[in-house]
Amino acid sequence: MDAEMMNAVEKWAADEFRSTNGQLQWIINEALRKSGRLPRRKDTNGKEAEP
Repeated sequence: MDAEMMNAVEKWAADEFRSTNGQLQWIINEALRKSGRLPRRKDTNGKEAEP
């Protein structure tokens, strides 16, 4: 990641009241979820949770 991209992520994180690491985790999680590569979570009753 170059400095310009890192600065953009840091600003985005601050705008969302997240740490930079938290923002990167959120970005990765969203990309995995949207691509269908993240397994669906189960709710407390063992059913698949809504997306």
